[in-house]
Amino acid sequence: MQTVIPVVPGLNASEDCLVLNIWSPSSPSNGSKAVMFWIHGGTLVLGSIFQDYYDGSVLATHDVVIVSTNYRLGLFGFLYGDREDAPGNVGFYDQLLALKWVRDNIHAFGGDRDQITIFGEDAGSWSVSAHILSPLSKGLFKRAIMQSGAHMYNKDRDAVSKLEALSDAKQLAKRLNCSETEDWLQCLRKVKANELSMYSKNPTFPVLGNQFLPISAQKAFADNKFNLDIDLMAGVTRDEGSVFMSGFVPNIHNMTLQDFMAGVKALDVMYHGIDIQEISEYYHQNSSWSLFLRYAFSGLTGDIIVVCPTYTFAKQFAIACDINTMGICHGMDIPFVFGLPFIRPGYLPKDVDLSKRVMDMWTKFAKTGCGSVDRRGGVRG
Repeated sequence: MQTVIPVVPGLNASEDCLVLNIWSPSSPSNGSKAVMFWIHGGTLVLGSIFQDYYDGSVLATHDVVIVSTNYRLGLFGFLYGDREDAPGNVGFYDQLLALKWVRDNIHAFGGDRDQITIFGEDAGSWSVSAHILSPLSKGLFKRAIMQSGAHMYNKDRDAVSKLEALSDAKQLAKRLNCSETEDWLQCLRKVKANELSMYSKNPTFPVLGNQFLPISAQKAFADNKFNLDIDLMAGVTRDEGSVFMSGFVPNIHNMTLQDFMAGVKALDVMYHGIDIQEISEYYHQNSSWSLFLRYAFSGLTGDIIVVCPTYTFAKQFAIACDINTMGICHGMDIPFVFGLPFIRPGYLPKDVDLSKRVMDMWTKFAKTGCGSVDRRGGVRG
């Protein structure tokens, strides 16, 4: 896979990166504001909280405290050395440290430590899913939002095994002239950071079988070994795969069936266990039309990299939580449709608010029909 330099245009790279941004509402508060903790994306290789579109100032006007955190990326955050001083996944530990800091200090910015929502997109969403799975993150957040990504791969194996990750690290050391007879990790630490960064794989994957991620997502859900005492919201965009295609098929504008098949094989090298023939036929439908193949491959890459992992993670989370808590059962929507929280005791203020919004939606639909409903299933007006 290609190597990249983990910097963002217009920003400087630095090893001194473990910092937070905080935006707090200007209204008075005694530490009662909900907190939203953003984890940026970038395939665990790129990104920074100082990018313009991660400016939380507007979002904070919705009466919440916004926090964003940087973390180590690429080889600096995820190189695995099979030893205590190189355990892998240290980028996740950076996020964990930031989350603990927020729990301990966010009251000084008007935030409620018991009302923390972690949210992220792309690798930020992978990170959110990793914190849902990690025993080290238990109790540090109340809600989670996953935008386009999840740490959820082939059920029989992870994207990168510990053995593969260790082999990659040692091969890198050899490539950088570190002798096998010396401490290869210490040798790598002497390499200049900007030179070492050029060898980070894109994407970078975490490893399983360590303290932060002891088991796979599939096993965690099967054995109820995940943080189920949270609320989860997850989603994807319509055309997820369009930005990933060129990484697997360089000739996307004049794609042939041969290009398509080569792209599927390249995906299998990274994500493992793909039935190449069956998957290919399902998506390309034996068409030779270049534009159709392009859209088909976009759908395929989006499904494999983003849509299916995100959907499957959310579904398994919901199933496991329903088994333990019985979930939101049949008929539980009726009190909100008829406004019972307004006239009966025992409901919370948030129940009153939800009932008002549900009644608004139902009555607007009754008045204006489908014209009041947008394509996402919400109600306009």
